Amino acid sequence: MPNEDCDIGLIGLAVMGQNLVLNMNDHGYRVAVFNRTVSKVDDFLKNEAAGTQVVGTHSIPELIQCLKKPRRVMLMVKAGDTVDQMIDQIVPHLEKGDIIIDGGNSHFPDTNRRTKTLNEKGILFIGTGVSGGEEGARFGPSIMPGGNPEAWPHVKEIFQAIAAKVEDGTPCCDWVGEDGAGHYVKMVHNGIEYGDMQLICEAYQLLREGLGLDADQLHDIFAEWNKGELDSFLIEITSEIFAKKDEDGQPLIDKILDTAGQKGTGKWTAISALDLGTPVTLIGEAVFARCLSALKDERVAASKVLSGPKQVKAEDRDSFIEDVRRALYCSKLISYAQGYMLLREAAKEQGWNLNLGGIALMWRGGCIIRSRFLGKIKEAYDRNPKLLNLLLDSFFSKLLNDYQASWRRGLVHAINLGVPTPAFSTALSFYDGYRTERLPANLLQAQRDFFGAHTYERVDKPRGQFFHTNWTGRGGRVSSGSYNA
Repeated sequence: MPNEDCDIGLIGLAVMGQNLVLNMNDHGYRVAVFNRTVSKVDDFLKNEAAGTQVVGTHSIPELIQCLKKPRRVMLMVKAGDTVDQMIDQIVPHLEKGDIIIDGGNSHFPDTNRRTKTLNEKGILFIGTGVSGGEEGARFGPSIMPGGNPEAWPHVKEIFQAIAAKVEDGTPCCDWVGEDGAGHYVKMVHNGIEYGDMQLICEAYQLLREGLGLDADQLHDIFAEWNKGELDSFLIEITSEIFAKKDEDGQPLIDKILDTAGQKGTGKWTAISALDLGTPVTLIGEAVFARCLSALKDERVAASKVLSGPKQVKAEDRDSFIEDVRRALYCSKLISYAQGYMLLREAAKEQGWNLNLGGIALMWRGGCIIRSRFLGKIKEAYDRNPKLLNLLLDSFFSKLLNDYQASWRRGLVHAINLGVPTPAFSTALSFYDGYRTERLPANLLQAQRDFFGAHTYERVDKPRGQFFHTNWTGRGGRVSSGSYNA
């Protein structure tokens, strides 16, 4: 019988799983591993895990027998049914107080359900977001755990040891909240990631079309941007992408087909925003931009029959580049403000007590959206933990007020060039909508009342009183039941 001396078990030896195991091993933890394709276990021990104290097992009972009590089993398998199937196989071998951790990109309602059903069996469940890709998993990811709070003390030391650290050594990992809170925060992280990537792509196309820049020039611009306000992992890798040459010496970026894939977390974020009635417009546009990119054949056909403006190259190169930089930075700020609006509404809906400043700190290192900018979000919530919206913080409001003329010029450049900028555009529209005291929704309410007797409120009466007008003289006195969607 194997010795019960392993600190944690991990099932699923794909890229993320393998690298998390090696990370744990580096920090002195003894890890038992299992994979459904058992040959992967032996391959891992012969190659990547050679010379480590990782223990390979060939069955779930063998894995469980290797673990110290309370047993901690982490799943790094495909989200969805596979997680449930694996849980069903593990549970019969566990005892009350043992812990199952799902480290995949699971949808938060599934984590809500699993936390509750496993708690009824005495098993503690954690659903944790893990971000940072292959390199993050290996050397320090951002980890966002939620689920059953009783489990946290038993995994805290391991998670915080392997997580990325910010400058003062604080780990990019802390307890997020009950049930699916961890996976929800990871979902919003991924949605923001969609937005960041789309914004960078729009800046790239504007610079390329507006100034005729080649990949080497774009590399220089993005490398320079990464030294300032836009300092981030995504800007850094973008500059490196532009520098990469294909085997024939030509820029590789110019040979990559312009159709984008997606795994669903951006879509989940947009759907959650619609469910909660929160205007997370930029992430929605980022998802739709990927959908539009997939219509490659249609776009090629349309390019032959639909015309745009005659493209004229910008005259002042430096001011054009700065306008695009500021448009990117302002739009990024809007996207994060919207993401935080969504977190706040979800916390209300689910009864979670989310530490919004702490989430910014968790995202400050290790994850894909890590950036200098996130430190500013943490500072904003330190100044006012009950901050209603990031746009109302003094740092962010001043920046938007100072940069908005340049931001608007960036959008005008895009319109004049016929360059699509859905994320830039919706960010500015949201900004203008949010700062507008009186929007035209009064007309919209009048229309709804006219055709459907849906009622309206009046500016000269207290909120909560609803009125109906017989607009044509032919309508009745009965109004529709009021509801909000």
